[in-house]
Amino acid sequence: MREFFDSSLVLMDLTSTDKESVINELIDALDRNGNLYNREEYKKAILLKESQASTGISDGIAIPHAKTSAVKTPAVVFGRSVQGINFDSLDGKDSHLFFMIAADENMDDTHLKMLAFLSRKLLDVSFRQTLLQAKTSEEVLSFLQTMVSYEGALNVSNANGKKIIAVTACPTGIAHTFMAADKLIQTALELGYEIKVETNGATGVENRLTEKDIEEADGIIVAVGKTVEMNRFHGKKVVQVPVTDAIKKPKALIEQSLSVRAPVYVSSQSGTDHSGHKNQRVGIYRHLMNGVSEMLPFVISGGILIAICFLFGHKSFDKTDPSYNAFAAMVFEIGAKHAFALMVPILAAFIGRSIADRPGFVAGMVGGSIAATGGSGFLGGIIAGFLAGYLALAIKKLLSNTPKWLDSVKAVLIFPLLTVFATGAIMLTVINQPLADLNLFLTHWLQQLGGTNSIILGLLLGAMMAIDMGGPINKAAYVFATGLLANHLYEPMAAVMAGGMVPPLGVALATVLFKNRFTKDEREAGKTALVLGSFFITEGAIPFAAADPSRVIPSLVIGSAVAGALSMAFHLGLTTSHGGVIVFGFIQGGWLKYVFAIAMGSIITALSLGILKKRV
Repeated sequence: MREFFDSSLVLMDLTSTDKESVINELIDALDRNGNLYNREEYKKAILLKESQASTGISDGIAIPHAKTSAVKTPAVVFGRSVQGINFDSLDGKDSHLFFMIAADENMDDTHLKMLAFLSRKLLDVSFRQTLLQAKTSEEVLSFLQTMVSYEGALNVSNANGKKIIAVTACPTGIAHTFMAADKLIQTALELGYEIKVETNGATGVENRLTEKDIEEADGIIVAVGKTVEMNRFHGKKVVQVPVTDAIKKPKALIEQSLSVRAPVYVSSQSGTDHSGHKNQRVGIYRHLMNGVSEMLPFVISGGILIAICFLFGHKSFDKTDPSYNAFAAMVFEIGAKHAFALMVPILAAFIGRSIADRPGFVAGMVGGSIAATGGSGFLGGIIAGFLAGYLALAIKKLLSNTPKWLDSVKAVLIFPLLTVFATGAIMLTVINQPLADLNLFLTHWLQQLGGTNSIILGLLLGAMMAIDMGGPINKAAYVFATGLLANHLYEPMAAVMAGGMVPPLGVALATVLFKNRFTKDEREAGKTALVLGSFFITEGAIPFAAADPSRVIPSLVIGSAVAGALSMAFHLGLTTSHGGVIVFGFIQGGWLKYVFAIAMGSIITALSLGILKKRV
């Protein structure tokens, strides 16, 4: 069914104004693309269907279709009309989205599956909205092919009889999560396996695995960069890997998951990996990223609200200042005094929960609150989260041999009481003051940073964003800059976002300037990278880096380092931690300078790729 779609059969702006003309326009696209033996015969078949019953359904959708010998190559032509066209729809409303299905008379019932697929998917408001809001034909094509892949993965019946299930999740839940899912689905279908993938994205869990899915699975892959629900896989063979592995080597993972040597997962709250051996490095990183991912919405919303306040003046929230504005003051209070105030407690709470579930969450929230109000800030919040989690595990182990009748009391009274007290006491007596002093010193040092030192910091942060594009080094720079926002230090965040935008923008530019260095598929991927880079999704450069790391990664690092250095040299600041072009208007120090910094980094990356990469 994926082969039904073609980029030349995507009409983003139909010129037709009535039913007959739109039918002609869609048929003309099929004819130009070489899908028809006889245009007029195909049109007769379409009109015959329409005379029997209009294919204009409801909600602005029409699916004209015909199965006839006039079709040479089966295909679907997509058309979109912004103004709408009267297509005799069931609800009497104009149609905006058109799918014309052309099926060969001698083919099987695939066209009926396509008709059923479209009819079912188009009932989904979000599916329709994605098509209505798409900017390019490539975006529409990629979306439709991905949706068909998911459909096939969930419903395919195959001779191999093997079923794979997987979970994908990255710390931010934006790019890696869905790129990994798509790679696993496409590869499994190519291998002839049935597959279902649960994605733990920024908007929550989608396509959730059921108990039946887990029971029937022949292989299970958990490709994640944060904590996900694992107890459900107890006793099953599970391959656990970082989310990037699913993007880089999906075939190897699928084969490993089906192997008799695949490790059996044993449910544990102790932070062990699938083999039962301690994996502290992976565990600690995963717990930290779990906290960061849950904290991000507070940082982003709070940061943008603060930036909106600053549009009225940097002191517009202060009643004693001439620039005071009541609306700006309200916005500042919501963003700075409430959303930002919850940032550190939320971070600590979800680190604690990642380690020890609910007891760790409660103690982490309290410890994070102590850090936020006691001056130890972001660093204190991180320590409070880990302290709460591991103290909760220790207390649980100490009380593991108590009488069974105490179990319910332990859960609601004893565990919360002991973990909250222990975490709070250690934070107040041991951790808070030294970290508050360190936090104050770091804040003062960064505020005084200037000249060469400032540029070096920007260069380092920019480079770190490009080295592993979403991995531990990238996230270390991102977490460092995000933590400083609570201290009202905004320049490192601007440098980090500039460095993170350059890799996908640079490779996109290179695919245009140096076409002979990239395959046709890579040039198409460059268009996607341009969109991802514009919204600060560094992962858009991963397919290029994975294909040619020795040449691509150095090119990305150089460009990102330059962008970060220029951002710091211009003393540009950013009050929020994400958004890309959406938040350019909130750049402190001038958004044109920021665009210049990113443009220079992208150009340097593109030129480096042009020099280093070989001709295709």
